[in-house]
Amino acid sequence: LLEVYNSLKRECFASKIKWVDSKLFHITLKFLGETPEEKIPVIKKVMEKTVNDFNVFDFDIKGVGIFGSSYRPRVIWLGLERREELKRLGKTIIKSLEEYGFETDSQNFVPHLTVGRIKYVQNKNKLRKLIDQYKEAFLQNVKVEKIILYESILKREGPQYFPLYEVYIKK
Repeated sequence: LLEVYNSLKRECFASKIKWVDSKLFHITLKFLGETPEEKIPVIKKVMEKTVNDFNVFDFDIKGVGIFGSSYRPRVIWLGLERREELKRLGKTIIKSLEEYGFETDSQNFVPHLTVGRIKYVQNKNKLRKLIDQYKEAFLQNVKVEKIILYESILKREGPQYFPLYEVYIKK
């Protein structure tokens, strides 16, 4: 995973891309936005209830792609395979939170890892070739054993994530 990530960064050095620190890679099951503190207990309750319907599972990180068009790429992402349980987990969290008044996103839940946010691409053709080079590459297997509620604080140098609560999935 890091080999491909570092290759992308190295090959796209002339472009303006805000690269996600590899230590901060995560899959967002539900982005909550500004959330009042009094709603945190409800979120914890939903997390605890949700994991009861799951066993530990795994998925593969495979392939590289972009969101946006090839003419106007916006995000570089790593794809996920064998992600049915991950999708089910995300949909369950979203549906459960909806019952407590949290808004549903207009887009479908598409599990992925964002690795870069594109501001400007120096050479779009080079980026397309690079994406094609890695679009089928197996990168890593990941075991899902817990879900974590994070507080994210956006700073000039990038987001900072603080774990507020974590729930382990039963074995």
